Amino acid sequence: MGDFGKSRRPIGHRHSLGLAMTALALVHAAPGAAQETAAPQQSAETTASDQIIVTGTRIVRDGFQSPTPLTVVSQEEILNQSPTNNLADFVNQIPSLAGSTRPANSRLAISSGLAGINTMNLRNLGEVRTLVLLDGRRSVGSTITGLVDINTFPQSLVKSIEIVTGGASAAYGSDAVAGVVNYVLDKKYEGFKIDADTGITDKGDGFNYSFSGAFGKSFAGGRGHILIAGEYAHRDGIFEVDRDWNQIGYRTLANPNYTETNGEPANLVVRGAGTWNATPGSIIRSQVGGTSTLRGTYFDQGGVARQYQFGSLTDSSQTVGGDWQINDTSRRIGLDATDDRRGIYGRLSYELADWIEVFGEASYNWNKTLFNSGPQASTFTLAADNAYLIQALGSAALAGVTSVTLGTSAADLPYRKNNSSREVQRYAIGAGGEFQMFGNKAVWDVYGQYGQTDTHELLRDIMNTSRMALATDAVFAGDGSIVCRSTLTDPTNGCIPLNRLGVGVADPAAVEWVLGDPYRNQRFKQTVAGINLSVTPFATWAGDVSVALGGEYRKEEVSGYVPEEYQSGWSVGNFRATFGSYNVKEAYVETVVPLGLGAEFNGAARVTDYSTSGTVTTWKAGLTWQPIEDIRLRGTRSRDIRAPNLNELFQSGTSRTNTFSTSTAVGEYAGATFRELTTGNLSLRPEKADTLTLGAVLQPRFLPGFSFSIDWFRTKVSDAISQFYADDIAQRCTEGYQDFCAAIIPDPEGVRDYFVSASPFNFARVKVRGIDYEASYRVPLDQIFNSSASNLTLRGTATNYLENLVDNGISVPVDTVGQNSGQSSTPDWIFRLSATFDTPTYSVTAVGRGVSSGTYSNTYIVCTTDCPTSTATNPTTNSNHIDGTFYTDLNFTAKINVGGSDGQLFFNITNLFDKDPILLPETGLSANSTYSDLLGRAFRVGVRFKTN
Repeated sequence: MGDFGKSRRPIGHRHSLGLAMTALALVHAAPGAAQETAAPQQSAETTASDQIIVTGTRIVRDGFQSPTPLTVVSQEEILNQSPTNNLADFVNQIPSLAGSTRPANSRLAISSGLAGINTMNLRNLGEVRTLVLLDGRRSVGSTITGLVDINTFPQSLVKSIEIVTGGASAAYGSDAVAGVVNYVLDKKYEGFKIDADTGITDKGDGFNYSFSGAFGKSFAGGRGHILIAGEYAHRDGIFEVDRDWNQIGYRTLANPNYTETNGEPANLVVRGAGTWNATPGSIIRSQVGGTSTLRGTYFDQGGVARQYQFGSLTDSSQTVGGDWQINDTSRRIGLDATDDRRGIYGRLSYELADWIEVFGEASYNWNKTLFNSGPQASTFTLAADNAYLIQALGSAALAGVTSVTLGTSAADLPYRKNNSSREVQRYAIGAGGEFQMFGNKAVWDVYGQYGQTDTHELLRDIMNTSRMALATDAVFAGDGSIVCRSTLTDPTNGCIPLNRLGVGVADPAAVEWVLGDPYRNQRFKQTVAGINLSVTPFATWAGDVSVALGGEYRKEEVSGYVPEEYQSGWSVGNFRATFGSYNVKEAYVETVVPLGLGAEFNGAARVTDYSTSGTVTTWKAGLTWQPIEDIRLRGTRSRDIRAPNLNELFQSGTSRTNTFSTSTAVGEYAGATFRELTTGNLSLRPEKADTLTLGAVLQPRFLPGFSFSIDWFRTKVSDAISQFYADDIAQRCTEGYQDFCAAIIPDPEGVRDYFVSASPFNFARVKVRGIDYEASYRVPLDQIFNSSASNLTLRGTATNYLENLVDNGISVPVDTVGQNSGQSSTPDWIFRLSATFDTPTYSVTAVGRGVSSGTYSNTYIVCTTDCPTSTATNPTTNSNHIDGTFYTDLNFTAKINVGGSDGQLFFNITNLFDKDPILLPETGLSANSTYSDLLGRAFRVGVRFKTN
């Protein structure tokens, strides 16, 4: 398969970091890099009851090292760095994970069901292309797209986290296009332990605390084992942005002096700018009729009319200088969610014989979030006879005026809220063990699992569009009172007039009448059964030949309920219930064949049959070669798949209302309002991906304790499932693509200007390339500290992303690597460095993490004079630079003994130097919430105790 197209991104500084980061990786190191070669052997030596573990392969054999790159994060590393009470925040710092959904960047995902979850996204190929496992088994999704919320795992029992980077569908099934993240539990834990911690930011907000405990005990002479764990965590939300970095007015506005021929850029990146066309108490944007100019009249405290002072530069929505600080929209967006979660986990196992151990396990997790999703910003029109308009301006000012159009950030209305909750249950039974076959050890397991997620996707204080229109249209009644115009003809319709002209003028009863709390209940069910066997049937002159084989059955189901009144007519939400199911049957075989001279071949094939899309085959071919003990070379070529999920297949219709962008949608659509409906597509086919990885591992004997690895990777996805939304559809229509024009029609309900239909299709191709660097160096300090348990461990990891190109078959493909603008973009470099000084009585860990600088958009053309004509695909701008960031974290842990129990007291500082987030020149929350820290410096203190 050839390249998908030429990138339109500039070539420049991003490669200059390569040599520097390579050198840096040789000195510092990454989480688990030191264990990279040891991890497969450790997994091969696990007991019969603890076999299922990800090493990029299903083969269980002593000493085997998979050709697929593997990073292991140990429990010791997690404890030494005392991450927040959310384990996913720690794991997502690893550079091979990019663009993951977290509460910080899903704050505006009001209608999608994503708000509040923590997911994994390898290579920024999309979370749906990363397979997340718990002890080697799938877990029921927390969303209709199948994304697994890491918070549903028992965090107090996580023994290690294993990250397979590279296609692994042949070994582990669908969705492992970018790789696998496996959370391994300590299923043989003995004793009792309890953890408690609390934290707060240095601004006095973001207070949080968590408690967790675990108990494990063997019985019946060690043949049986019981394990119980539980946790509770709470985090206070931050619902207003009072940080200094969000008050500087960093914006992009359209250059009012631009013409196609004058050589000026069409866009200007400025500071000291604000949105003028929507103020807290409303502002007149335009008028129909009349001789006096009302544009810029805004309504202040108590409804007093004032004239907005425009600044030196003003476009259709923003101004530089003047009254730019009046609009408060950017300050009324939340930084962090209130989060409460509870979880319990239990496991019972018993060894019936030397070759068989049976087990049963169950878990329950509950999570609820409350988040400020922003103010009720909107545009509305008032007729000239509107009673509140006449009161504010007087009849004389409205002479000849037919109507006025206003914009508001609605300070009198409460902000929109997402208040969703989830309950996740998992139950599993199974058996496994070891026995002799063909004179060698054979390892087997069989299991059945059921998972169920119940979501209550609740939105609060959402605008009912029809009620808002009725309440806003207020007139004088015959007795001089103010009433809704509609009640003159329908006196019992319950309408209460709403004054939207000013701050502190709205009737609370009217506010309550126009707002509501739409919700949707959904249930996702997953049933899985699997069997696996790993044997060594024979040997050749070069060594043992190993084989693994097995099969899996899986069924995914979704159902839901939405009251009819919440299915349409709301500014956001407009939920629909989705119903559907599909099943999957799979069988695989894998082998490891020694070739001699230090080389081994690892191959696998899997046949998968989907009830919705038929049969597909995946495969993997890998080779490792260790010419000398110090160096191991490895490479893997694989064909992987991702099948369409429940949402892509069966979505009954997600609706949203908005306004077409003035920068992407052009012509008659620019600035027009629309209602969009997205539905599923039962004709979707599985995505296909081809991945190639080439790498080397260096562990020189002359430098004990040092390990270094480098891996180049490339993944090409064809038939990728994707879709266009309203702005792109409008842009393609104006470019002459009639299929897209057919998706836009006048709104049949007459509430908005247009109705837009959108559905997913297999039309896109994706290409991702990059280089991973991992290293570690462990230095014993026995002689210095007179203790064999004192060590200095340097660790570091860095990923140089080279390409992330999406080709939709229509527009010019754009490489988003090097863009620092949001979740769908990937910085050139993501890196994480750590140094741990560990003694028998205390440990100190310092962490440095961050991303390189980049652009706001790789489509922009930067110029200040002699600029070419600006286009929708290549707009011109005077600046396109976005800073990177580097954060420093510090953790101190004292090892204590209380009443014979081992304990630890820790103190952690996140963002030690209170570095600002990556700032973006845009409206709203002007910061990159995916790759930077929004909260600033934060402190946590906690204690851990355990007894054996």
